[in-house]
Amino acid sequence: MTINEIINKVFKEETDNTFFQLIRYTVVGGVSFLVDFGTLAFCTEYFGIHYLVSAIIGFTLGLITNYTLSIAWVFNYRAISNKFFELFFFIIIGLIGLGFNVLFIWVLTDKVGLHYLVSKIITAIIVYLWNFFARKYLLFNKHVLIKQQ
Repeated sequence: MTINEIINKVFKEETDNTFFQLIRYTVVGGVSFLVDFGTLAFCTEYFGIHYLVSAIIGFTLGLITNYTLSIAWVFNYRAISNKFFELFFFIIIGLIGLGFNVLFIWVLTDKVGLHYLVSKIITAIIVYLWNFFARKYLLFNKHVLIKQQ
């Protein structure tokens, strides 16, 4: 297999391969993280908004970015045909991730004493894994139990 064939399989062709989807989700997650992290830092540093409020704003913008890119590029199978319900469950998974996000940032910043941006980086890794596997196996899985026609 040539490098061009590998690039096509990983980045261009539709795929149900979890490893390839994880690679794509990592790229999507990176873009979403930049939106999230940038918003957190900008709102906190330039507008003086409390870091936990800024974290919620950033996470929300990152979630919107993640949803848009995930359905366009990462997951080609859609278990829920109704886009409203799909978005609803995507948001529910994201809200659980937001809970993890705020909790872990607060613990690492207020209890452990890390800088809030360092806390965000550590937290992002945990929430990234939660979001990918929850979405992959609950929303974009051919064997999902929730079928909405």
